[in-house]
Amino acid sequence: MAVDGTDQNNLEQGIYTKDATRLRKNGHHRRSLSDLSPSQKCGAWISHFQKLFVLFIGADWIYLMLLGFVVAVLSFTVDVFVDLFTEAHRWIYNLADSHVVLQYLAWVTYSLLLMCFAAGFANIVSNKATGSGIPETKTSLRGVMLKEYFTFRTLVSKVISLTCVLGSELPVGKEGPFVHVGSVCAALLCKFMSLFSGIYKVLTNVIILKDSQFVVYLVLVCLEQNKNRNEEMLTVGCAVGISCCFAAPIGGALFSLEVTSMFFLARNYWRGFLSATFGGFIFRLLPVWNRKEETLTALYATKYRLDFPFDLRELPIFAAMGIVCGFGGAFFVYLYGKISLFVKKQQAKKSFLMRNCFFYSALVSVLISTLTFPPGFGQFMAGRLTKKDSLISFFDNRTWSNHGIVADFANDDYLAAWKHPQVNVFILLSVFIIMKFWMSALSITLPIPCGSFVPIFVIGAAFGRLVGEGLATLFPDGFNVDGHIYHIVPGAYAVIGAASLTAGVTHTISTGVIMMEMTGQISYTLPILISVILANMISQSLQPSIYDTAIRIKKLPYLPTLSWGHREKYNIYVEDFMKRDVRYITLNSTYRDIIKILRSGNLKTLPLVKSAESMLLLGSVERAQLLGLLKQRMQHNKQNASTMPNRYKVRFQMSSEESASATNAKPLKSALKKPSVDEEEITSLYDSGLNLKKFFCSRPEIEAMEDDSDAEDDTILQEIEEWEEQQLDEQVTFNSCKIDPAPFQLVERTSLHKTHTMFSVLNLDYAYVTSIGRLVGAVSLKELHKAIEGSMLGEGVRLRPVLSTFRDRGVRGTRPETIALHQLLEHPLSSCAHNI
Repeated sequence: MAVDGTDQNNLEQGIYTKDATRLRKNGHHRRSLSDLSPSQKCGAWISHFQKLFVLFIGADWIYLMLLGFVVAVLSFTVDVFVDLFTEAHRWIYNLADSHVVLQYLAWVTYSLLLMCFAAGFANIVSNKATGSGIPETKTSLRGVMLKEYFTFRTLVSKVISLTCVLGSELPVGKEGPFVHVGSVCAALLCKFMSLFSGIYKVLTNVIILKDSQFVVYLVLVCLEQNKNRNEEMLTVGCAVGISCCFAAPIGGALFSLEVTSMFFLARNYWRGFLSATFGGFIFRLLPVWNRKEETLTALYATKYRLDFPFDLRELPIFAAMGIVCGFGGAFFVYLYGKISLFVKKQQAKKSFLMRNCFFYSALVSVLISTLTFPPGFGQFMAGRLTKKDSLISFFDNRTWSNHGIVADFANDDYLAAWKHPQVNVFILLSVFIIMKFWMSALSITLPIPCGSFVPIFVIGAAFGRLVGEGLATLFPDGFNVDGHIYHIVPGAYAVIGAASLTAGVTHTISTGVIMMEMTGQISYTLPILISVILANMISQSLQPSIYDTAIRIKKLPYLPTLSWGHREKYNIYVEDFMKRDVRYITLNSTYRDIIKILRSGNLKTLPLVKSAESMLLLGSVERAQLLGLLKQRMQHNKQNASTMPNRYKVRFQMSSEESASATNAKPLKSALKKPSVDEEEITSLYDSGLNLKKFFCSRPEIEAMEDDSDAEDDTILQEIEEWEEQQLDEQVTFNSCKIDPAPFQLVERTSLHKTHTMFSVLNLDYAYVTSIGRLVGAVSLKELHKAIEGSMLGEGVRLRPVLSTFRDRGVRGTRPETIALHQLLEHPLSSCAHNI
């Protein structure tokens, strides 16, 4: 097929456009509407409205509203089934009220069955549905897309198993899983919206490989979607997931900004707020349509006084609560990390409880159900209340007790669960906090969908209630301000405690905003923010967030954050931790060199330098481009073997079937199994070293060789091998290869802080290190991660790079801090552009 210069340039850029002049020459002129017949006019109008409809459906705001609606319906459906499971649990428990043993069996067995089903369903259908999902979402937004984490199968597994887990009344939440659910819905909707809008469509790259004698069109179809666009929509999905859990659109958008992204794009603000607002609206509107609520209200609406919400003398108490919650949040993360590492070690040892997903989940379920059994130990921690009922009782504006004795409430009131004939309310709340603390840390290590947000909310609210009830007992008459008596509101302390402890665990400020939206309390904005900020300061200085801890334990490819307040990140440079032994290709590389480099590792991109002596960095070449060059060379030698000795050409057959049968026997692979890139590309090119002769020419016929002598056969084979060696030693031509002329580069004196910032903002996987244009090393995520984390001795002393240690001692050597001007002028950099 003849291709002109314009089409060739378009194809090289991966885009094929039709030539308008060619259409006009062929007579394809557009006719006016008046020239058409009535039927053709009708068809034209229908086609026009169809295009408008497709453009309307593919608009951004339609996608965002559809995403909010889908996630809101899923969240409401999960809540409905969880309520049904909880009511069924209470109904079975009340049926056996005549005998305590039967009640215990009903209480424990029901939770055990739901837990085992959830663990089995999650691990059989899609094991990517286990855990919170926030660490994996953070890693994916970093640019490393994890396989099978954003598929429909994972969505089904996550939603169904999460419903059963919450129905078993295990101390876990749905916040983390629904961040993952929102991201999965966003990814799936991107594929659906590609039917209506081209911005969501799959990109197709067409690469032309051209030789001097013939043109080979090698079409590499990359089923890779618009990566940046999809990552932005994943962030929107995170915001919608939080909003549809707590009906908090503002807090949801801010939470997605703080947790899932290290650097947030400003253009995603309106997308996150629009989708989160619509999703939160639908989530609160569905209960009204279902006649469960009368109107749209906050999820945990409170009735605190507004004329005098708090006294200034209470601010130091709120600040002290924030400090205590900061230490408590750090200790919770520490406890979770220790339990997770213990579980991981047991899995590595293949202990009895870790052989499958059922044993460990069943053991934890039985343990927690036994401790929360209402007639047993559960009577000392309000075991019959669910997480939602506990939050409602903690946020209640009434004071529970007078000198530790709980007032008389109706039996159907949630506060009646906190009344015990022998124990006062302070002991009950203390036991509740301690037991729920380690139960929650243990539960979120199970191989099930689980979140830590709601359990921490409950524990923090219990702590705030404990402080509030204590102050109400110490000051029964409240505060006297200008002759007016204002009593202490313990429920407000519960709100502040819940926000502070959650902030200490997650290292976020948005938890305060979420709490204000959940309770509808704007008058306590200042105390909430003071407590949340102090909790963050304390917790961040002691432990990483629970999500970063999970990333470290799971060893996900994610860059840790740099600790603030330490000068080491400015005193460590790239030269201290870069990789100096870098594999590269030159303009003088042969096909043998290309094969050797490709076989030496799985690098996706290789640097291209002018020569091994100068090491001037000209650009970078992708692995696929090098494979294309080898394919091009094989096709060329198959179709044009004029350099081969003519008297030996007839001895080679061109039958691919006989040639394949003469090769070494290898195990057959299933035709349905898609081979990997290395198996399909590299192995076929050089399966047994320098084995290109099976592509350049076929194997000699056995019958033709029977009449020749052994000496002549050896001579023929030797000459063939010499000819193949000559083909491999030819210099590679990079004219038809795509070369990135400006790969990301760092200099040796780039600080660790700046390197970390660039990698985080630009989502880099690697960067080359140059000195006056010369390639001297490379830095990848692996080297950067090691430089940030450092090495730890047994005594806990951090080892620092040798060069930075010398700089601290003042031993800088003879290395000049500046570069002489004549070195730059005499350096032959101008030749780089010519060679590219």
